[in-house]
Amino acid sequence: MTSNWQLTIDCADPAVMTAFWSRALGYRLEDPPEGFADWLTYWRHIGVPEEELTAGSGPDSLVDPAGVGPRIWFQIVPEAKTLKNRLHLDLEAGGGRTVPLAERTSRVDARVVELLALGATLMRVLSTDGMDHYGVVMADPEGNEFCVH
Repeated sequence: MTSNWQLTIDCADPAVMTAFWSRALGYRLEDPPEGFADWLTYWRHIGVPEEELTAGSGPDSLVDPAGVGPRIWFQIVPEAKTLKNRLHLDLEAGGGRTVPLAERTSRVDARVVELLALGATLMRVLSTDGMDHYGVVMADPEGNEFCVH
């Protein structure tokens, strides 16, 4: 049996993370539920205590405009990221192994430049002579690793 699911990413500042990841993935901010002008009104309507509401209180989630990819929710946590991710996103910019390596490399490098401009950090390049693979490990504005290949 399959289940609906969302990806939840712990963070300190959902506004920073939604701004970065919406552009990185082509996702959009999730609209508040029907009948509510904004998320803050919705949260108050369902009884979320004021002390749990943050500045703006949403949207802290992104959705795929095509309705295909999972919802992504950015959950505020008090601690900063300290260790390597056990799960990460792979952004596929190169086109796959049917595309010649030189072209894939060019496509990946162009995407890396875009992501750097959005606030990502370059961590390392994954390239080995003789191997038909090229990728780049990056980190989002809060240090979460992801790959571009």
